[in-house]
Amino acid sequence: MIKNNSFLPFLYKILIAILLFFVMFIVSMVFGAADTTIKDVWLALTSETKSSTISIIRELRLPRELGAILVGAALAVSGAIMQGMTRNPLADPGLLGLTAGANAALAITIALIPSANYFSIMVGCFIGAAIGALLVFGLGSINKGGFSPLRIVLAGAAVSTFLFAIAEGVGIYYKISKDISMWTAGGLIGTTWGQLQVIVPFIVIGILLSLFLSRQLTILSLSEEVAVGLGQKTTLIKTLLFMIIILLAGAAVALVGNMAFIGLMVPHIVRALVGTDYRFIIPMSVFTGAIFMLLADTLGRTIHAPFETPVAAIIAVMGLPFFLFIVHKGGKAFS
Repeated sequence: MIKNNSFLPFLYKILIAILLFFVMFIVSMVFGAADTTIKDVWLALTSETKSSTISIIRELRLPRELGAILVGAALAVSGAIMQGMTRNPLADPGLLGLTAGANAALAITIALIPSANYFSIMVGCFIGAAIGALLVFGLGSINKGGFSPLRIVLAGAAVSTFLFAIAEGVGIYYKISKDISMWTAGGLIGTTWGQLQVIVPFIVIGILLSLFLSRQLTILSLSEEVAVGLGQKTTLIKTLLFMIIILLAGAAVALVGNMAFIGLMVPHIVRALVGTDYRFIIPMSVFTGAIFMLLADTLGRTIHAPFETPVAAIIAVMGLPFFLFIVHKGGKAFS
């Protein structure tokens, strides 16, 4: 049954989310190892003033936080789509083999094509994410009765471990472990404007397509029989949604490496706020995922400044208890 919020309350909620998003963005731009002020941020964004502080904001902090926004939104939306499409409350790109597959493909691409540019690496991540997901869903549906949430999670753990081992093995054999670890550490250090120029179109297109298919996803999240009864071409819709997930998760991994739990946590929190209609869940997930990632990155830069705490570690600390709580509640803690 769809828990549907009227448009007006949702409008208030999305406006609050947008306001919180802008506040978190300013906080993330001000706080860090380098001492900056709101005035410095304003000058960096609105003027051509040059100074060492403003250069740090423009060339280091701004692309990094824009990367955090994109990755948070991409992983949150892809997680929401996965949970709706599979009706599995434990679905998440990081738990179901997508990020592990993308990491393995990234390692193989770096090893076999040393001169590969960022676009080539991202394409490799797309292919790897697709292979990882297909392996997980293939293993999870071998036995009779299709795939249950528990079976999918177990298959995801097994496939992810296998694919991460491949990435490690490739790194050791080709002596590129350091290069691979720089990508797979799960952080935003070194995010450049060039990387953002490549990744932005893919994530924006993926999010727009997910909004366009949000009504069909809502119907699909009820049951296969309902979707077919309402005349939905379920195979086509599932294929399109699967491609969107690959697009979003692959692009995110190409930028920050392995990042689990965002796609698990954010959709559950969002459903508690706006109901189970994916016309509301998708746009709210965009801003909630961005806020969450900005918060995690800001904590990583500040809690042990001038040293950095890996963002992936911060998210894991929050995500693992959340995952266990969802499992304990049978996936209905926030739905």
